Amino acid sequence: MELLQIKDLRIQFNTDTGIVHAVNGVDLSLQEGECLGLVGETGAGKTTTALGILDLIQTPPGKIVSGEILYKGRNIREMKPHEIRDLRGNEISMIFQDPMSALNPVIPVGHQIAEVIRLHQKCSKNEADRQMLAMLEKVRIPAERADEYPHQFSGGMKQRVVIAIALACNPKLLIADEPTTALDVTIQAQVLKMIRELQQEIHTSMLLITHDLGIVAQTCEKVAIMYAGEIVESGTAEDIFDRTAHPYTKGLFASIPSIDRKMRRLTPIEGLMPDPTDLPAGCSFGPRCPYVSDLCREHKPELQEIGAGHFCRCHFPSQKRSPEKEGQ
Repeated sequence: MELLQIKDLRIQFNTDTGIVHAVNGVDLSLQEGECLGLVGETGAGKTTTALGILDLIQTPPGKIVSGEILYKGRNIREMKPHEIRDLRGNEISMIFQDPMSALNPVIPVGHQIAEVIRLHQKCSKNEADRQMLAMLEKVRIPAERADEYPHQFSGGMKQRVVIAIALACNPKLLIADEPTTALDVTIQAQVLKMIRELQQEIHTSMLLITHDLGIVAQTCEKVAIMYAGEIVESGTAEDIFDRTAHPYTKGLFASIPSIDRKMRRLTPIEGLMPDPTDLPAGCSFGPRCPYVSDLCREHKPELQEIGAGHFCRCHFPSQKRSPEKEGQ
């Protein structure tokens, strides 16, 4: 069953320097129990898309200009404020990027977890505390540390507390926004493994926002590549890793070091992402694309299906196959 469906989502910010076109017609879908990786450079619009799902775009200066965000068939954009508040934390939860700033520094961590449980489940303080202690143990933090403050925890432990808050009410959808950015590599692996185990245990769907394709390979069934506020390629993890079609996706893979091949230096993607207040007339990736043509400069490519469930926003996708070959 389809849990989340985003159709033609457009989000803009009105600033003194012009209109920032942050999200430009994003289409995404997520099934129950599925993990979707949303990948792209800093500034691609990944976090803005996630905040749009939860109706957390600050207005002004931000505004959802158009599009539908369907959760269990209901358009979140048409819900009343109290309905959206009931949804957040209860049905849809988010792990924010920086655990250092996500926690209240003057409230014990146990109280912060229990508050979420009492708010959404309308239970007694004793019952909320019981569930809170069980949740702490579930994220491998000793229950006796419930009365300690955030500054008494390491970065990895703080992130576990944030995960406990996000999963306290067994949400149907978990949005994880770069959940391991501030952590060292060994702690990253532990936290990701724990998120995945908890997600599977409570059968939660997950939208994982990251720029790390290695994390996506280990965690996600489906992948969407985002560039300049648009989805430029999407499909199964196998499609993206084994049948890469968009030049931007190819560039991301080329910039990753490999133990299988010898190289003197990494191959970066030349240039910078376009200014979101002044996007190119044609393909957004055109100014950085090694295969750019006049067609790319003048006409914006549509997202086209190049294989079963594999989509690419490019005039010349390198993996386009004929229907006859698809059936073989």
